[in-house]
Amino acid sequence: MALDGLLANLALGLSVAATMQNLMWCLMGAVIGTAVGVLPGVGPVATMALLLPVTYVLPADGALIMLAGIYYGAQYGGSTTAILVNLPGESSSVVTTLDGYQMARQGRAGPALAIAAIGSFFAGCVATILIAAAAPPLTRLAQQFAPADYFSLMVLGLVFSIVLARGSIIKAFGMVFLGMLLGLVGTDVNTGNLRFTFGISDLFDGLGFVPLAMGIFGIAEIIANLTNPERRDLVSSKVSNLWPSREDFRRSRGPILRGTILGSVLGLLPGGGAVLGSFSAYTLEKKVSKTPEKFGTGMIEGVAGPESANNAAAQTSFIPMLTLGIPSNAVMAMMIGGMMIHGIIPGPQVMEQRPGLFWGMIVSMWFGNLMLIILNLPMIGLWVRLLLVPYRLLAIAVLFFCCIGVYSLNNSANEVLFIAGFGLLGYLLIKLDCEPAPLLLGFILGPMMEVYMRRAMLLSRGDPWVFFQRPLSFAFLILAGILLLLVVLPAIRKGRETAFQE
Repeated sequence: MALDGLLANLALGLSVAATMQNLMWCLMGAVIGTAVGVLPGVGPVATMALLLPVTYVLPADGALIMLAGIYYGAQYGGSTTAILVNLPGESSSVVTTLDGYQMARQGRAGPALAIAAIGSFFAGCVATILIAAAAPPLTRLAQQFAPADYFSLMVLGLVFSIVLARGSIIKAFGMVFLGMLLGLVGTDVNTGNLRFTFGISDLFDGLGFVPLAMGIFGIAEIIANLTNPERRDLVSSKVSNLWPSREDFRRSRGPILRGTILGSVLGLLPGGGAVLGSFSAYTLEKKVSKTPEKFGTGMIEGVAGPESANNAAAQTSFIPMLTLGIPSNAVMAMMIGGMMIHGIIPGPQVMEQRPGLFWGMIVSMWFGNLMLIILNLPMIGLWVRLLLVPYRLLAIAVLFFCCIGVYSLNNSANEVLFIAGFGLLGYLLIKLDCEPAPLLLGFILGPMMEVYMRRAMLLSRGDPWVFFQRPLSFAFLILAGILLLLVVLPAIRKGRETAFQE
């Protein structure tokens, strides 16, 4: 019966995803994602932030299918720059540079690119099946959650984002706290009191998600990249002999499978995602290899494992977002922003209220992965030429469309000033070595935590012990406390810092 239900759900998703309109938006997302991955300095978070205003005019299913395509498409495209230029176009492709670029220098760029694309395709297909299988039971579980359980789960999510953030724990905690403070700006829905508005009427409804995301991730990223000199040393403008040898396939099978499994698991973690998946997969391949000393000299295992893991993690990170309404990373926060733009409240009710949208987005991932392997192998020459476009020209075009997009939201010039202010804030955070992703998660989850905390306190008649009396809520809080205690231990803190440096 469960299998019949799953097949029925997938058939519903196929009827939505296979329409010409949604296939077009899926292709658009895949193309933009690949381009974003190829171009160094332009990440999926910044791109999705910049494109959020465009989603206003799109149907909800088309908008979310396109945004999802940008994310997992960037994982494919990032490998191209990592292998050919030794410069990762996307942060999850950093470890691919270690062996991928060395393979390119040895004249084996083609097999490296092919294995990266094949591994990503396999991992993407497996992850899509996992999403389809895991979504219904997790949604049913989430429907049993009380407000106290949701509050504690969000606390756990924020703690995970702190623990898994790169850099200082104190800075990550500060970013979460700052994000939660920014989320409090506006009118208190319970009392009607104005909070942190400073008499500015544009702030009465709170800070907009789009200006904040565009400023901190989009504008700040552009400023930071313009201040750094461009370094694009192509190994070769022509890539030949794309098809890997039988030996390459034999050596890649295990890493692709292990990377897929590891990435799928890590993608579920709050604060996890593609970056964590790729780094962990590379470390695992070095551990299981009989010749770990050869890693960094052109080992195809060092390409196959991380590239499979980052794509699997990118797609399984949709599971907590779709079923629980909780973003596991900054990209999922963007997806939630896209849902809110269309009046969709993220959470377990989405599968019941908008089943076509829910299953359509899942099925579209398979179409997107198929499109991406076609885009990335035969069209490799096009992406190589794209690398030759000067970044300063791209930056001017992005800034121009960015200002037009944010102005069109509410026809307000103040929105443009907001993104400029958030852009400067984001640039300051980059210079201070503060990761902005926890800030965005705090901004999204902070108001939601406030709502669930107030509901729980109202139902318990003001008794704070309600968060400890419910078994699920208590378990989440205990786990969050254990994680915080562990991460402050000197030995673990030192190991964590070493891992992120590597």
